[in-house]
Amino acid sequence: MPVSTARKIYVTVAGVAVLLLAALWVYLMAYPPGRQPTGTGTALVGGPFTLVDHTGKRVTEATFRGKYMLIFFGFTYCPDICPTELQVMSAALDELGAAGEAIQPIFITVDPERDSPETMQAYVANFHPRMVGLTGSLEEISAVAKAYRVYFKKSGEGDAYLMDHSSIVYLMDKEGKFLKHFTYSADAKALAKSLSEAIEAGG
Repeated sequence: MPVSTARKIYVTVAGVAVLLLAALWVYLMAYPPGRQPTGTGTALVGGPFTLVDHTGKRVTEATFRGKYMLIFFGFTYCPDICPTELQVMSAALDELGAAGEAIQPIFITVDPERDSPETMQAYVANFHPRMVGLTGSLEEISAVAKAYRVYFKKSGEGDAYLMDHSSIVYLMDKEGKFLKHFTYSADAKALAKSLSEAIEAGG
């Protein structure tokens, strides 16, 4: 075999090997040991957390076992999206009537620097009477945001800064497992219908 041909084959094989190793590295970064996909189609969203509710009580995801969790991440200084979405969530639960009692609305701050339990208590009182506000240290908030695939970042300087963040509502089942997510919406009736269908399908 000519040397040039052998060299081309070697380079090709080496290139393929590098690509395979790169693909393996990306796979292991996305799915570290113990988190490989099982083929069930279940999204890797959610997980254990330890936070502080708006009454100052320490809670975990197990605190809400037996209830569907309807979770939204935001911050109390949010000028528009957060209050609008929390109003939609509250109206959707009212639309469901008695069936809505099975759903626990939860608002998790991405701005723990300003959103103390006292601040959260005053804020969630403006929405659904059963809404729970959760805060914690920056490390705790970062951990729960990572578990729920939520992006957040401080925008601006001084006391008037804002928070850029994902605007997604998550529905978790009674065991804390992901059922469905909803994008930002201003239609409470549509959300109520989707919640009812998701719960019925999820069992």
